[in-house]
Amino acid sequence: MTTHQDKALQFRSMHVPGRPLLLPNAWDAASARVAEHAGAAAIATTSAGVAWSLGSPDGDLLGREAALALVARVVAAVDAPVSADVESGYAGDPEGVAATVRGVLGAGAVGVNLEDADRGGPAPLRTVADQVARLAAARAAADESGISLFVNARIDVHLGGSGDLGETLDRAAAYVEAGADGVFVPGLTDLASIAAVVGKVRAPVNILAGPGAPDVAALAGAGVARVSLGSSVAQAAYAVARRATAELLGAGTYDSVAGAIDYAELNALLARP
Repeated sequence: MTTHQDKALQFRSMHVPGRPLLLPNAWDAASARVAEHAGAAAIATTSAGVAWSLGSPDGDLLGREAALALVARVVAAVDAPVSADVESGYAGDPEGVAATVRGVLGAGAVGVNLEDADRGGPAPLRTVADQVARLAAARAAADESGISLFVNARIDVHLGGSGDLGETLDRAAAYVEAGADGVFVPGLTDLASIAAVVGKVRAPVNILAGPGAPDVAALAGAGVARVSLGSSVAQAAYAVARRATAELLGAGTYDSVAGAIDYAELNALLARP
């Protein structure tokens, strides 16, 4: 029988520079099951997709209890290892982040994303010292559990911060020193810059992919160890809902829902023991 720690070690081993772990992020049990059935070796949640599916905006506005309940449902729906995106930890201080991490582990997940964006603060990003304390608390909570949780430190310098590569590298070094197992740099799409991060960070590097980003082969060539689609799959699904509604109310036709997964196939996927 595969134990929680077995899955944690399996997930950790999937982060190989040049042979990246490919994560089509899920937002509920069904999307996770579909991704696994399509061949995904691991499942990662998207905090944005999770929040939207539960009727909340993204951006540290969803409550911890609701987020962890969703993680537990995703874990129960798949056999693959699951990593949970918990935004900035659903907490205002390191102790609260540690409580969230214990909840993630209690839900059966084996990885966690923690971002340094500070949406309610005076600056777009937390100070390095603040984020280091939060990551150290997450690491300590995981270590106390005996589960080798993969802590992925998300650096938002290229989304809402300065966009400075030097700041990204400084934060990455500090976060890894604090106990992060990997770094996630969404918004960075220039291959030379990606290769520079990979070459200087002593941890697996995760890049956010999607339209306009380098393809997987190019990212692998730069030494990336993890590629995520983030919220884009959920956004595409909701785009289908909007197009189908507009077509129904406008032309009165139904072409927007062509190509859907067969009802019986989807139903059978969710009927697993």
